[in-house]
Amino acid sequence: MEPDHNSSTPPPSTPFHHHHDGAGTCVNCGGPTAFPTPPPDPNPNYIPIRAPAVNLPPANNREIIIRTPVPQSQRIIPLTPPFHFQTPTKKIHSQSDIDQFHSSPTCHNFLGFIVSLSESVRSHKLSDPCHVSSPVSAIVSVLQTLIAYVDEIPLAPQTSRYGNLAYRTWHERMSCDAESFMLQFLPTNLHSATVELVPYFTDSFGNSSRIDYGTGHETNFAAWLYCLARLGVVKEEDYQALVSRVFVKYLELMRKLQTTYCLEPAGSHGVWGLDDYHFLPFIFGSSQLIDHKYMKPKSIHNEDILENFSNEYLYLSCIIFIKKVKKGVFAEHSPMLDDISGVPNWNKVNSGLLKMYKIEVLQKVPIMQHFLFGSIIQWQ
Repeated sequence: MEPDHNSSTPPPSTPFHHHHDGAGTCVNCGGPTAFPTPPPDPNPNYIPIRAPAVNLPPANNREIIIRTPVPQSQRIIPLTPPFHFQTPTKKIHSQSDIDQFHSSPTCHNFLGFIVSLSESVRSHKLSDPCHVSSPVSAIVSVLQTLIAYVDEIPLAPQTSRYGNLAYRTWHERMSCDAESFMLQFLPTNLHSATVELVPYFTDSFGNSSRIDYGTGHETNFAAWLYCLARLGVVKEEDYQALVSRVFVKYLELMRKLQTTYCLEPAGSHGVWGLDDYHFLPFIFGSSQLIDHKYMKPKSIHNEDILENFSNEYLYLSCIIFIKKVKKGVFAEHSPMLDDISGVPNWNKVNSGLLKMYKIEVLQKVPIMQHFLFGSIIQWQ
């Protein structure tokens, strides 16, 4: 179509331009061409309560977590005779080792065990009746004995914030008694398994040299329970009690060790601000609260709910413990947990935390380089 050269439409008007003179005003409109510098912030250290979480993982890690499939439960692959128990050793030294581990049946079965423990307490209070076998009772008794050791070992004089040297005395006593602890509940035909079980157990309560504790040590405790499950010492019907009796007692012990001997968090901030020391109680605790009629993720901000129900729900007990040991605004010292409180339901919280555990704990070389492999947890 030819253009209409006879059209009466006027040409577009020339844009209006501001012309500035040296006086800082526009010669056309008389308006200012510069604005004064705003006054300085009277409180430069102030952080808004809903500020973005400062300890979030890098954006690419968040994307990886979002795209990661939710880990699924697996039945334990039992270890069958003949047994060839051995002192477990470290195998992970690089990212390629991590990749090999994560593609192995060993990793899938271990993570599936964690998911099974989580599912065993779904919608259950800690006080709900559950099957408690003889081995489970013996393990709880062992942990109670270790709690008593703390009361029997006085603090050493110190001036530093972290690391009371008396912890080394406690750790040495625990390590010396570890094998006899195992023999309390292992059947006779599995007594030789102590050579493999003891290293997982003794590395579940922190490092005696550094006097620290973190999610790697917590993972060792889960690995020790996984070994017992592979050996048939604990069975699937014990899973609920492994969380509501054994893990609860383990958490009680670790909090006592952390507060008494001032264990340093292993790593900078645990897992980017979720908690300085723990991860698994948040997984198990969020599962407990799935489909709860009244308590939602945002309920962690309700002090009455925390006070009245923290003894029944692991997630709430973790929140109330953090609020006791950390001062200040919750969103500032625990930004990740504050962000999670905005998730609409506990099912999403639980599935998200399982994915985070896989990516931020089991796939991190600095954590997993200390993980042990032998004949029960095999390097494949």
